[in-house]
Amino acid sequence: MSPRSASVNEELRRRSRERLLQSTVELVAEHGYEATTLGDIADRAGAARGLVSYYFPGKRQLLQSAVHRLMHHTLYAALEREPRSECGRERLARAVDAVLGLARDEPLLMRTHMAGILTAEGFVQCPEQQRLAELLRDTVVRYGSADPDTDYPLLRALLMGAVVAILLPGAPMPAQRLRAELFQRYGLDWELGVPPDGGPPGGTFPSPPSHPSHPSHPSHP
Repeated sequence: MSPRSASVNEELRRRSRERLLQSTVELVAEHGYEATTLGDIADRAGAARGLVSYYFPGKRQLLQSAVHRLMHHTLYAALEREPRSECGRERLARAVDAVLGLARDEPLLMRTHMAGILTAEGFVQCPEQQRLAELLRDTVVRYGSADPDTDYPLLRALLMGAVVAILLPGAPMPAQRLRAELFQRYGLDWELGVPPDGGPPGGTFPSPPSHPSHPSHPSHP
């Protein structure tokens, strides 16, 4: 039997890594972070337990990569869904709704993810995080940013803050209110993206300001 080519080996490694990431998301969402072991993840993925350590230095790093992968897939699906739009404002609205939707749909997973980022282990730079960053940065560019290197980190920080506010134990903020604040900041019409049932908070939504070329322009509220 002839040996496998380098491209075949690379594809097998990619698939193994993907299975580990998907299994991590599933198990942590089902049982929580502490109750999920690396052995559980390897078993769910159908992989040798040593393979987990080969790809990831620890469980926290694995979880961050897994959640970043989920966020990338969710954001990509939202941006590319039909009817597909090239409008920068519509795409930014979809991005906001996608991230807030993850906080709503996967509260345990997202709370665990945010808690990990805020610990001493900090933010993990990984291929999944880089793909997510590229997609979110592209959204800022299409929105019309004149300085995406500044505006992308600001948008990321605002979205992370909104997720934390939604998931804050004992004092959560309504996602609808946070959506309204973000939409007003970026001058987005309420009906863009996937507007929640019931309309904007208070029953009214101020007309957005004229759209400047730079998202952080002082004319934005």
